[in-house]
Amino acid sequence: MNGPAVTGPFGLGMALAERELAGLLRSRVATDGASGGWLRVAGCDYLNFSANDYLGLAGHPAIKTAFQEGIDRHGAGAGASPLVTGYSRAHQQLEETLVDWLGVEAVLLFNCGFSANQAVLKALLGKDHLLWQDKLNHASLQEMGSQLPCKMKRFSHNDMTALERQLEPSRGLIVSEGVFSMDGDQGPWRELAALAAQSGNWLMIDDAHGLGVLGPQGRGTLAAQGGAPASVHIQMGTFGKALGVAGAFVGGSRELVEYLVNFARHYVYSTHMPAAQACAVRQSIELVRVADEARAHLARLVARFRQGAQALGWRLGASDTPIQPLLVGESVSALQLAERLRKCGVWAGAIRPPTVPVGTARLRITLSAAHREQDVDRLLEALGPRPSTDERGGAHGA
Repeated sequence: MNGPAVTGPFGLGMALAERELAGLLRSRVATDGASGGWLRVAGCDYLNFSANDYLGLAGHPAIKTAFQEGIDRHGAGAGASPLVTGYSRAHQQLEETLVDWLGVEAVLLFNCGFSANQAVLKALLGKDHLLWQDKLNHASLQEMGSQLPCKMKRFSHNDMTALERQLEPSRGLIVSEGVFSMDGDQGPWRELAALAAQSGNWLMIDDAHGLGVLGPQGRGTLAAQGGAPASVHIQMGTFGKALGVAGAFVGGSRELVEYLVNFARHYVYSTHMPAAQACAVRQSIELVRVADEARAHLARLVARFRQGAQALGWRLGASDTPIQPLLVGESVSALQLAERLRKCGVWAGAIRPPTVPVGTARLRITLSAAHREQDVDRLLEALGPRPSTDERGGAHGA
């Protein structure tokens, strides 16, 4: 590996060398063109099964036009933090659109989901509180929880019995995901809401990967499972997945939003998202609300992939969402399989520890409404029958 020498107080070179030796070194790949069903890298075109553009909206002409017109009206940037001069009528209109769409009292916009999650936890939880988290929650939630003065308790994935044993009355916040980003399965939101109500604790959903894809009008995981917006105290969603743009929001009561405006440091001390971006997101929401056929098409593609992959002997996670984890086992085997697919013109990213637990490296295959049935068939053809496996499930020679 060409890299820095192992000198200085931080041991950067040694850390990188150790990660490379373990098959866990990460690097960036520069892509060309819009997100969607296809991707261009170094002049070569690939079927793209790695994006989170679940409805294929990132390149939608109406969203691009709204962005461009927003730049003409508001400029390219917000120019300041939201409590200075960075909060515009365009931001306010987007918040109003989200309130109407999701049925919450109020909404606050953030630059990204990572920032939104961390802002909420940091603003709410003090040394006298408890935080309960699903063990597979996103890194933004786990990281902030470990840094706060409150006590954090983690319960086994989607294990409501374990959570109920841990709960104490009116002590803090329960946090879980709508759709889990690496496994694609859903949290049990009616059960979570019941436990929160019984214990007197607050409940927060991170619905970054459910918003737009699930439920009536794409309102997300909670709506898909028949849960009322009022059963969850805090909703977080992002605009960079199914909505095809960027940014995030936190929704809840008016009192919560007013509190965050005053105490959420990630909001107070950050330059706001560009107003033009807010215009683009608002247009995207209008498209998402009427995208029933795109969601139905996506569900058919998910079923087609799962049936085909299982017939080929591949092991999949228990997911009926566009996130389809194809479980390989060892990191090197996952990398080899991803490289073999690339040689067939298919791009599917290998996910390795520490993003997922050791021994569960996988291809995180994501489907989009921009894909066609023949695209899924081409992916299955490139995968081929699963090779012989070792006791951990890693593919030999993949």
